[in-house]
Amino acid sequence: MRIKILIRLKSQILEPQGKVIEKSLSNLGLKNLNNIRQGKLIELDIPDKFSKEERDELITSACKKLLVNEIIEEYEVLG
Repeated sequence: MRIKILIRLKSQILEPQGKVIEKSLSNLGLKNLNNIRQGKLIELDIPDKFSKEERDELITSACKKLLVNEIIEEYEVLG
């Protein structure tokens, strides 16, 4: 099963890359695009032999141990 995990900075954390993108778009004449936030998308495969609970546990473990810095980042499993 293909899993996608979206990781982004928490909303209270200043997002400098998003601000650079926002300013660049504004300089290109696209002035109505605001509050841009950049994240990262991680895709991985988990064998179908695992139950939903086991998959959820694997994903949570991977995120907490390596993929996500929970102090400043949040994540969402997309599928």
